[in-house]
Amino acid sequence: MPDYPLLTAQVQALLSGESDFLASAANFAAFVYHEIPRLNWAGFYFADDAGDLVLGPFNGKPACTRLPSGRGVCGAAFTAGSTLVVDDVGAFADHIVCDSASASEIVVPVGDERGCYGVFDIDSPDKARFSVEDRQGIESLVRAFNEHVGHRPQFLARLVR
Repeated sequence: MPDYPLLTAQVQALLSGESDFLASAANFAAFVYHEIPRLNWAGFYFADDAGDLVLGPFNGKPACTRLPSGRGVCGAAFTAGSTLVVDDVGAFADHIVCDSASASEIVVPVGDERGCYGVFDIDSPDKARFSVEDRQGIESLVRAFNEHVGHRPQFLARLVR
């Protein structure tokens, strides 16, 4: 089990002093991918004007570039504005397959005081990979990211959800 309080402190130190949103998002995705075991993908999707989710900084195999509004695990979490854990993506009726090796998934909304502007998505090749402790820890990491960036980036400033 990862030491999430330590990882959260490390994220805070990693992002400290950097004002560029994309640089921070890229480092965050790389950090999560390399520090949490048994993952095959970790990264961001950000909403566009139509509400589709568009690929942002990530680590892992190439991914779906655009997810239709409200579709898939990411779209469901984005629409609900709450974390979604799926133990078996094959049993999720609207799962969008970007990597056939993915067996389970956790998606955490990313946002500011105006609401959600994207999601942070993590996939694992193991079914039921994400425990309650993982969910709480990963939510803590995303909160640290949100606190660091403080607001939606300029290129997403037009979005209000």
